[in-house]
Amino acid sequence: MIDIHHHLLWGLDDGAASLDTTLAMARIAAEDGITHVVCSPHANGKYSYDPATVAAKIAELEQALARERINLTLGRGCDFHLSYDNIEQAKADPSRFSINGLGYLLVEIPDFGVPPGLTEVFYELQLAGLTPILTHPERNPTLQADQARMIDWLKCGVLVQVTAGSVAGQMGRQAERMAHELLDKRWVHFLATDAHNTTARAPRMRAAQEAVAGKYGPDYARLLCVSNPLAAFMGKPLEQQPEPLGLYDDLEPKRWWQRLLSR
Repeated sequence: MIDIHHHLLWGLDDGAASLDTTLAMARIAAEDGITHVVCSPHANGKYSYDPATVAAKIAELEQALARERINLTLGRGCDFHLSYDNIEQAKADPSRFSINGLGYLLVEIPDFGVPPGLTEVFYELQLAGLTPILTHPERNPTLQADQARMIDWLKCGVLVQVTAGSVAGQMGRQAERMAHELLDKRWVHFLATDAHNTTARAPRMRAAQEAVAGKYGPDYARLLCVSNPLAAFMGKPLEQQPEPLGLYDDLEPKRWWQRLLSR
């Protein structure tokens, strides 16, 4: 499995606080069957993001993993927040924040007060050569109350990442309910851990992968946990995806009785 959203690097944000914690998280991930991890610290008003610092931390961690015989392939990414400065920097340099500098961009939106011009922002990022990946919408209170906000984003090519812990029921009932609603509609393209520590936010995907395989089919589970995240890691196009349900219902002509009821 490939984990594209993981706060593994120590001392950069609210993820791992020490190298020891980082190594413990890496060991948990490897034992769970994760082979690749995108180290994705926050870039927001509280935590600055410097690609050179992140790359240096990854190089140091790779040496530590080799010493500890923990078999993980590491990549560089970012938990990107939609500040004006971040958006302008991303458009000017699409490699700065994207996964391994190859175009796929993890985007976290505010829990409340979702910007009304967000569809346009996604479009501008796409014009710059980026592919936005909306992170953990199932945990967002605004989207929990109104999933329809996502329809325009999905129509214009925004991808969706759901937290593995939400699928497994570890992030609250609302998050679990919405995660499965999105999966059922095939609106999800990635599962990821969004791991922050070794306890409440541990880097495990296996239980969620098995839940998706059992309920929605092994092919879909493999897409979300292996094929799609590997494509993002390598900067390649996604393979053919399942047809999303409910995105274009408004384009279908209504039957006479539906027109009558809508009056």
